[in-house]
Amino acid sequence: MVEVYFYHLTQQPLDATLRVLLEKSRAAGWRVVVRGRSEETLARLDEQLWLRPEDGFLPHGRAGGDYDAEQPILLTKEVEVVGPFEALVSIEGAEIIADEVRDLARAMILFDGHEAGDVERARAQWRVLTAAGLPAKYWSEETGKWQMKAESS
Repeated sequence: MVEVYFYHLTQQPLDATLRVLLEKSRAAGWRVVVRGRSEETLARLDEQLWLRPEDGFLPHGRAGGDYDAEQPILLTKEVEVVGPFEALVSIEGAEIIADEVRDLARAMILFDGHEAGDVERARAQWRVLTAAGLPAKYWSEETGKWQMKAESS
Protein backbone atom coordinates (compact mmCIF):
# COMPACT_ATOMS: atom_id res chain seq x y z
CA MET A 1 0.00 0.00 0.00
CA VAL A 2 1.11 3.53 -0.72
CA GLU A 3 2.69 5.87 1.78
CA VAL A 4 1.82 9.53 1.28
CA TYR A 5 4.54 11.99 2.28
CA PHE A 6 3.81 15.68 2.67
CA TYR A 7 6.87 17.93 2.36
CA HIS A 8 6.46 21.42 3.83
CA LEU A 9 9.06 23.54 2.01
CA THR A 10 10.34 26.46 4.05
CA GLN A 11 14.12 26.46 3.50
CA GLN A 12 15.00 24.86 0.16
CA PRO A 13 13.33 25.77 -3.14
CA LEU A 14 11.03 23.31 -4.86
CA ASP A 15 13.60 22.52 -7.55
CA ALA A 16 16.27 21.39 -5.06
CA THR A 17 13.91 19.28 -2.95
CA LEU A 18 12.30 17.72 -6.00
CA ARG A 19 15.67 16.73 -7.43
CA VAL A 20 16.64 14.90 -4.24
CA LEU A 21 13.31 13.06 -4.10
CA LEU A 22 13.51 12.11 -7.77
CA GLU A 23 17.06 10.80 -7.35
CA LYS A 24 15.97 8.66 -4.39
CA SER A 25 12.89 7.43 -6.25
CA ARG A 26 14.94 6.44 -9.28
CA ALA A 27 17.50 4.71 -7.03
CA ALA A 28 14.58 2.65 -5.68
CA GLY A 29 13.77 1.68 -9.27
CA TRP A 30 10.53 3.63 -9.42
CA ARG A 31 9.04 5.27 -12.48
CA VAL A 32 7.85 8.69 -11.29
CA VAL A 33 5.14 11.05 -12.47
CA VAL A 34 5.48 14.70 -11.44
CA ARG A 35 2.12 16.47 -11.65
CA GLY A 36 2.03 20.26 -11.64
CA ARG A 37 -0.50 22.94 -12.44
CA SER A 38 1.38 25.40 -14.64
CA GLU A 39 3.22 25.05 -17.93
CA GLU A 40 5.78 27.60 -16.72
CA THR A 41 6.83 25.52 -13.72
CA LEU A 42 6.95 22.28 -15.71
CA ALA A 43 9.04 23.97 -18.44
CA ARG A 44 11.49 25.29 -15.82
CA LEU A 45 11.78 21.87 -14.18
CA ASP A 46 12.22 20.22 -17.58
CA GLU A 47 15.21 22.44 -18.29
CA GLN A 48 16.74 22.12 -14.84
CA LEU A 49 16.48 18.33 -14.76
CA TRP A 50 18.47 18.16 -18.00
CA LEU A 51 21.04 20.83 -17.22
CA ARG A 52 21.79 20.62 -13.51
CA PRO A 53 24.01 19.52 -12.02
CA GLU A 54 26.57 19.85 -14.77
CA ASP A 55 27.99 16.40 -14.09
CA GLY A 56 24.65 14.62 -14.47
CA PHE A 57 20.99 14.82 -15.24
CA LEU A 58 17.75 13.03 -14.48
CA PRO A 59 16.32 11.41 -17.62
CA HIS A 60 12.75 12.52 -18.08
CA GLY A 61 10.19 13.80 -20.54
CA ARG A 62 7.16 16.04 -20.84
CA ALA A 63 3.77 14.37 -21.23
CA GLY A 64 2.30 14.33 -24.70
CA GLY A 65 5.24 12.73 -26.51
CA ASP A 66 5.48 9.45 -28.36
CA TYR A 67 7.42 7.78 -25.54
CA ASP A 68 5.48 8.81 -22.43
CA ALA A 69 5.11 5.21 -21.25
CA GLU A 70 8.88 4.74 -21.35
CA GLN A 71 9.94 7.90 -19.52
CA PRO A 72 11.56 7.17 -16.14
CA ILE A 73 10.27 10.57 -14.95
CA LEU A 74 7.25 12.15 -16.63
CA LEU A 75 6.31 15.80 -16.10
CA THR A 76 2.61 16.45 -16.64
CA LYS A 77 -0.47 18.47 -15.79
CA GLU A 78 -2.77 15.57 -16.67
CA VAL A 79 -4.41 13.08 -14.36
CA GLU A 80 -4.33 10.27 -16.93
CA VAL A 81 -0.78 8.98 -17.45
CA VAL A 82 0.33 6.38 -19.96
CA GLY A 83 1.94 3.23 -18.62
CA PRO A 84 2.58 2.02 -15.09
CA PHE A 85 4.40 4.08 -12.49
CA GLU A 86 5.33 3.55 -8.86
CA ALA A 87 5.48 7.08 -7.50
CA LEU A 88 3.52 10.28 -7.97
CA VAL A 89 4.75 13.73 -6.96
CA SER A 90 2.31 16.63 -6.66
CA ILE A 91 3.65 20.18 -6.95
CA GLU A 92 1.83 23.52 -7.02
CA GLY A 93 -1.19 21.98 -5.29
CA ALA A 94 -1.98 19.54 -8.10
CA GLU A 95 -4.68 17.22 -6.83
CA ILE A 96 -4.05 13.62 -5.87
CA ILE A 97 -7.00 11.26 -5.50
CA ALA A 98 -6.85 8.31 -3.10
CA ASP A 99 -7.93 5.71 -5.66
CA GLU A 100 -5.22 6.67 -8.14
CA VAL A 101 -2.38 6.24 -5.64
CA ARG A 102 -3.61 3.41 -3.45
CA ASP A 103 -1.44 0.79 -5.21
CA LEU A 104 1.68 2.93 -5.65
CA ALA A 105 4.84 2.68 -3.57
CA ARG A 106 4.80 6.41 -2.73
CA ALA A 107 2.88 9.61 -3.28
CA MET A 108 4.61 12.88 -2.41
CA ILE A 109 3.02 16.28 -1.99
CA LEU A 110 5.46 19.21 -1.99
CA PHE A 111 4.06 22.54 -0.87
CA ASP A 112 5.47 26.00 -0.30
CA GLY A 113 5.24 26.98 3.36
CA HIS A 114 5.38 30.67 2.42
CA GLU A 115 2.18 30.49 0.35
CA ALA A 116 -1.01 30.35 2.45
CA GLY A 117 -2.97 28.87 -0.45
CA ASP A 118 -0.47 26.02 -0.87
CA VAL A 119 -0.59 25.23 2.84
CA GLU A 120 -4.40 25.16 2.83
CA ARG A 121 -4.49 22.87 -0.23
CA ALA A 122 -2.01 20.51 1.45
CA ARG A 123 -4.10 20.44 4.63
CA ALA A 124 -7.20 19.63 2.57
CA GLN A 125 -5.34 16.83 0.77
CA TRP A 126 -4.13 15.45 4.11
CA ARG A 127 -7.75 15.30 5.36
CA VAL A 128 -9.05 13.65 2.18
CA LEU A 129 -6.26 11.09 1.84
CA THR A 130 -6.13 10.08 5.50
CA ALA A 131 -9.94 9.86 5.63
CA ALA A 132 -9.65 7.39 2.74
CA GLY A 133 -7.43 5.23 4.96
CA LEU A 134 -4.07 6.04 3.38
CA PRO A 135 -1.09 6.28 5.73
CA ALA A 136 0.52 9.71 5.63
CA LYS A 137 3.58 11.44 7.05
CA TYR A 138 4.14 15.16 7.36
CA TRP A 139 7.76 16.30 6.95
CA SER A 140 9.01 19.79 7.76
CA GLU A 141 12.38 21.44 7.12
CA GLU A 142 11.80 24.38 9.45
CA THR A 143 14.93 23.58 11.47
CA GLY A 144 17.10 23.31 8.37
CA LYS A 145 16.90 19.53 8.14
CA TRP A 146 13.93 17.30 7.34
CA GLN A 147 12.02 16.01 10.36
CA MET A 148 8.80 14.03 10.51
CA LYS A 149 6.31 16.10 12.51
CA ALA A 150 3.09 14.09 12.17
CA GLU A 151 1.92 10.67 11.08
CA SER A 152 -1.44 9.11 10.34
CA SER A 153 -1.67 5.34 9.96
